[in-house]
Amino acid sequence: MSCPDCDGDLAVFAVPEPLESHAPEAALTVGLCADCLRLHSTEAPPSDGASRPLAGALPDGDAGAAVALLVGMLDSLALNRAGIVDCVEFAERSGTDVHLTLDRLQQAATAPHFDVARRQRQLDAFL
Repeated sequence: MSCPDCDGDLAVFAVPEPLESHAPEAALTVGLCADCLRLHSTEAPPSDGASRPLAGALPDGDAGAAVALLVGMLDSLALNRAGIVDCVEFAERSGTDVHLTLDRLQQAATAPHFDVARRQRQLDAFL
């Protein structure tokens, strides 16, 4: 499946039940674009393993879904604060270092639609 905005490949994740309220369009699966880092609802099956887009940057499973949802909300920190906090806490409880993952995403994405490093600094300020 490809991104409707830039045609990049999507890393597809099943949305964990505790985070369903933060998924776009109440989607049960979401796709994070490997190029622009936009999040989209999708009906595609989850992609796992080393062949998944962003496999070197995002964890598999629920932790990866939490980070994907988090990234999808980073373009509006003020409006999405509660959801961002929920996703960060979920990912950290799953054993994921969110800051390290964001660093890896910044390096992996070819054309992110937002300044990942700047958003990460802003995220640090309110977490």
